[in-house]
Amino acid sequence: MENKINYQKELQKLLENLKNSGNKPKLLLHACCGPCFTIPHEELKDYFDITIIYNNSNIYPEAEYKRRKEELKRFLSEVDPDIKVLEVPYDNLNYMKDLEPLKDIPEGGERCFKCYRKRLTFGYDYAEEHGFDYFGTVMSISRYKNSQMLNKIGYELEEQHKKTKWLPADFKKNNGYEKSLQIVREHEMYFQEYCGCEYSYNNYLSKKKTEIK
Repeated sequence: MENKINYQKELQKLLENLKNSGNKPKLLLHACCGPCFTIPHEELKDYFDITIIYNNSNIYPEAEYKRRKEELKRFLSEVDPDIKVLEVPYDNLNYMKDLEPLKDIPEGGERCFKCYRKRLTFGYDYAEEHGFDYFGTVMSISRYKNSQMLNKIGYELEEQHKKTKWLPADFKKNNGYEKSLQIVREHEMYFQEYCGCEYSYNNYLSKKKTEIK
């Protein structure tokens, strides 16, 4: 079995180096919702000039996409209103076309990995084109996301870009997920019950029906 890498330790080393250097690089950070941004914000705000990219056409239905986006913006207005949010136009129909052949693969498998790569590739390209020093994502805090695969993809993309560096992280580490729940409660944030796509949404509805029975 392949040894797992502690990407949170890699992040801590990077932050310590930035602290000693006195530099505050520009970071483009992909965020999928307010709850997932909580701990990343706490850990990164003193070290980076953060801009958020909201690129989440995987989320279904559109009302859910909008709800997560507005909740993220509300949270930002309360904790760090100077952070800018770049929104990529919602296009679920086209986004899901090359994921549809993988619809029967259980959540957490190849379909999800392809979804990670689609969003990270777009964000990384944008970061490079617009002069960001680093690109990263908050998704590693989610209980639904594979942190090893997220970082593997991130480092692969770093090799394809000349200037922008990948920001390694596993925000679930050190009780990050549990700490995020406390912040969610304090800010009375909407906390979604499924990952995001139509397949995870249908799975969620199916489980709810079973529970009711």
